[in-house]
Amino acid sequence: MDTRRKILRDPSAWQPPPGATAAAGPFDPLLARHAEQLELLKGAAPALAVYVTEPPDPLLPAEARAELVAALRCVDVVFVSVPPPPDAIDLTSDHLEWREQLIRRIAQAAGSGA
Repeated sequence: MDTRRKILRDPSAWQPPPGATAAAGPFDPLLARHAEQLELLKGAAPALAVYVTEPPDPLLPAEARAELVAALRCVDVVFVSVPPPPDAIDLTSDHLEWREQLIRRIAQAAGSGA
């Protein structure tokens, strides 16, 4: 299956089922922690819609991040270049913190010659 078919730019192209969960975050870059977080959010919900948002100074283009998120089995639809709805769970603070932790680990490893 080409998971890029899950990526939409028009919110009217998808009608969420009752009880669907919406989440928004930058996913820059997509980490295992993000996948685990999305799995938990999906839970028993009939669908999980993910809105890929723009972080400050993105490492990857939004389209690439959307493709990576769309490849996750727990994700039913990914919106890119679409503002998330007001009821979406905002994952931005977690994602920015995890990104900074990753950058620090890489810098430390590069500094130690590892």
